[in-house]
Amino acid sequence: MSPFQDSLNRFWFGPSINASNRPVMTKAQAGTDVLSGFTVSLALVPEAVAFAFVAGLVPLAGLYAAFIVGLITALMGGRPGMISGATGALAVVMVSLVTAHGPQYLFATVVLMGLLQLLAGALRWGKFIRMVPHPVMLGFVNGLAIVIGLAQLEQFKFTDEMGVTSWLGATQLYTTLALVVVTMVIIWLTPKVTKHIPAPLMAIGLVTALVLVFDVNVPRVGDLASLAGGFPSFVVPDVPFTLETLLIILPYAIILAAIGLIESLLTLNLVGEMTDQRGGASQECVAQGASNLVTGFFAGMGGCAMIGQSMINVKSGGRSRLAGISAALFLLSYILFAASYIELIPIAALTGVMFMVVIGTFAWTSLKTLRRVPRADALVTVAVTIVTVWQDLAIAVVVGVIMSALVYAWNAAKRINASVRPSVREAGALVYEINGPLFFGSITSFMELFKIEDDPELVIIDFANSRIVDQSALQAIEDIAAKYDAVHKRVMLRHLSRDCHALLTKSGQLIVDSDDDPDYGIAADYGVQTGRL
Repeated sequence: MSPFQDSLNRFWFGPSINASNRPVMTKAQAGTDVLSGFTVSLALVPEAVAFAFVAGLVPLAGLYAAFIVGLITALMGGRPGMISGATGALAVVMVSLVTAHGPQYLFATVVLMGLLQLLAGALRWGKFIRMVPHPVMLGFVNGLAIVIGLAQLEQFKFTDEMGVTSWLGATQLYTTLALVVVTMVIIWLTPKVTKHIPAPLMAIGLVTALVLVFDVNVPRVGDLASLAGGFPSFVVPDVPFTLETLLIILPYAIILAAIGLIESLLTLNLVGEMTDQRGGASQECVAQGASNLVTGFFAGMGGCAMIGQSMINVKSGGRSRLAGISAALFLLSYILFAASYIELIPIAALTGVMFMVVIGTFAWTSLKTLRRVPRADALVTVAVTIVTVWQDLAIAVVVGVIMSALVYAWNAAKRINASVRPSVREAGALVYEINGPLFFGSITSFMELFKIEDDPELVIIDFANSRIVDQSALQAIEDIAAKYDAVHKRVMLRHLSRDCHALLTKSGQLIVDSDDDPDYGIAADYGVQTGRL
C-alpha cells in the first residue's frame, strides 16, 4: 500500500490498535457505510424532533443541529463510526434556559459551549476519560440503555389540542405494538438471510411498505411535525453583548459542555472497543467544540455523541467517516427535498429499531458479574445506572468516579503496615520498614505503628517499600518527628525515592546531611525539620 493510500485509510478509519487489521476503503465498504448512514439518518429524524420539543424549540432547531453536529464530528472526530446529533441529555438542561430567556439565549449558549469544548480539546483534557473505571462504564451503558428505552414509550402517547398527553387508543396502541414487534423480528432475522443490507434499514423499509399498502392507522413521522425547511442560514444570536448576558449563559454553557464531552468520550471508548480503535479523545473534544460553535450560529440546539445511533451504525457495518457524513447529508436532503416521503414512515418502525438498540446496548453480562466482582465495584455500577436514569449522565459519572476513588483510597489505606527490626548500621537504633503508600487515608494507621515511649533514642523510618504522596503524609511525618522530639528522641528517614525526596525537600522538612543519591543502594539517612507545616 502506498503512503498516500495509507494516509487516506487513516483518515477514513482512524488509528487502529492493530494497524495490520485496519479496514481498507473498498467499493463494498463504501456501499456499506452509505447504507448504514442512510439507516442512521432515518433513526435521527424522530429523535431530533422529539429533543427539540423537550428543549422548547421548533423541530428544525433539532434537525439542523443533527445535520451540522453530525457532519462536522464525522469529518473531524476522534472516532470514525461515531454518530453525533441533538441529544436528550442536553435537551433536559436547555429547557429551563429557553423557558426563562428564549431560544436566542440558547443559541448564544451553544456558541459558548463550543468554545469551552474547544478549550478542553486544546488543553488535551480528553485524556482524563482514562480515569473513568470500568464499573462506571458499565453503569453508563446500562443507564443510557434504560433512558433510551424509556424515551421510546413517548411514541405510544399523543398530545391533544389542549396539551394533555395520554396513551394511544386501544386499537391504535395494539397495532403500534405489533408493528414494533414485527420490526424487531425482521432486524433479528435479516442477518441470517443477507448481510448486504443493514438489518434496521430492511426492517424500516418492509414495515413502512406494510403500513402504506394496507393503510394502517398508526402515528407516522409527519404527525410529530413537518420536516420541510430550507438550508440553515448564518445568524448571530440576537442577545445583548453584555456582562449580564454572559452571567446568564455561562453556567448553562459549562454544564452543557461537560455533559456533551462526558457522553461523547464515553461513547468514543465504547465504539473503540467494538471497532478495535484507540486514542482520539482530545481530537473528539475539538470536533464537538467546533460543531457546537458552528451550530449556534445556524439556529441549532447543539449536540454531542449519540450512543443509540452509534450502535446502529456500527452494527450495520458502518466503520469509516463516510457513514457519519452520509447520515448528515441524507438528513439535510430530507429537510430540503424529501420531507413528504420521510413523514410517511411509521414511528413504530423507528421505535422497534431503538428497542433493538436498547437490547444490544445493555450489558446483560453485567447482571451475572455483579455477584463475582467486589461488592464495592458492583455498588458503583448499580449507583451509576440509577443516577443516569434519575438525574443525568454527567452527575452519574462524577458520582461513580468519586465512589471508585474512595473505594481505592480505603483499600490502599488498609495496606500500610510496618515491620520493626534493630538497625544493622546504627547500634541501638530501631528501624520501622513501612509498607504501603502514605497519604491522607493511611496517616491514622501510620501514626499508630509507632511505640514512642518504648522506642530507643534513634528511630529510622525506612520508605523503601512505601511512597509519600500528599500534604497529609508530609504533616504525618512532621507530627511523628515532633512526638519523638518531645521525649528527646530523634527520627531519621531512609530510602526515599526521588519523588518523595523532592516533595520533602520542597516542604522544607528534609535535613540533608550528605550528597548521596536517594536511589542508591547505600543507605543515606535524612533528618526531619519539624514546625514547617
